[in-house]
Amino acid sequence: MLQPPAIIDVEASGFGKGSYPIEVGCVLSDGRGYCALIQPAAGWTYWDPAAEAVHGISRECLARHGLPPLSVAIRLNALLGTSTIYSDAWGHDFSWLCALHEAAGIPRTYRIEHLARITPFVEQAYWNEMRDEVQHSMQLERHRASADARVLQMTWLCVMGGRADPRVGPV
Repeated sequence: MLQPPAIIDVEASGFGKGSYPIEVGCVLSDGRGYCALIQPAAGWTYWDPAAEAVHGISRECLARHGLPPLSVAIRLNALLGTSTIYSDAWGHDFSWLCALHEAAGIPRTYRIEHLARITPFVEQAYWNEMRDEVQHSMQLERHRASADARVLQMTWLCVMGGRADPRVGPV
């Protein structure tokens, strides 16, 4: 059976310079997941209302429910160890995860690679169509990190020829 890759996704305060991670979600090869809201570290002040409109996470929500960067960084290192995890938005997610670990004061133990490294022959139009089908079948309405990671993992399985029912996970 095809082994799905571990996938990570990060939601952020914005899309440009000065943006920082506000939520991280991942799903491992075995289907276990992790998701955490992140309290802004000192100096993390940039906020883009357009980004909030996409992910729906408010500053107030982060203040109430977010975990300190150190807690999230420790959990990610413990969960991922020295493994490789994949992102479909590597450029952004890599920099946001670096910012998380820098704010936490601990180095990252895991590697982050672009999902395209393990799907090199897939046309973007086909990938997008399959992702939309998977997302629809999973009945996900929120654009959040853990849900996005799960959709990406299921899309990868479907595209790469693995048998998967997006409603119940890998078969």
